[in-house]
Amino acid sequence: MRYGTTITAAILMTVVVAAPLAAGAADEKAQTTTQEAKTMASDSWLTSKTKISLFADERVKMTQISVDTAKGVVHLRGKVDSAEAKSAAGDVARGIEGVKSVKNDLQVVAPAARQAVDANDKDIAKAVETRFGKDSQLKKVDVRTDAGVVTLTGQVATIDASAKASEMARGVPGVKSVKNELAFAK
Repeated sequence: MRYGTTITAAILMTVVVAAPLAAGAADEKAQTTTQEAKTMASDSWLTSKTKISLFADERVKMTQISVDTAKGVVHLRGKVDSAEAKSAAGDVARGIEGVKSVKNDLQVVAPAARQAVDANDKDIAKAVETRFGKDSQLKKVDVRTDAGVVTLTGQVATIDASAKASEMARGVPGVKSVKNELAFAK
């Protein structure tokens, strides 16, 4: 009988010791989830504040700029009329409280040349998308083109699929360079 009591005591002690560890793991997961939600809300807020600030700034034509934020890093894309407008947009974004850094990928394109570039960009993006549509691994890749620079976003299964996407995009006439921002599915 004493042996049974010892086993029961050992099991009870294990439960008592393991319970705080399990609770700690649950707390850690809850904190991680809470932090991710805060980061997403914060990124959305930074994107909104940046867009509003750019819209209010006379040096920048906001309709030409796309703004995204991830983990406090503001990413500016699109076309502006001058180097001064590009610089001003970067300065405005850096001035937003909470912004960790700014990735300024704005293209300087004179208004007179913009129509030709825009038409070309549409044709390039369409050609890349057509090539990707023939490959089952690349059908869901998003393609954006600015002044001949193709940006690939989305998810692919492997690094090989990512490399293949870059290679196929580079093979399209008119492509100046490829920015591969593809993530790998886990």
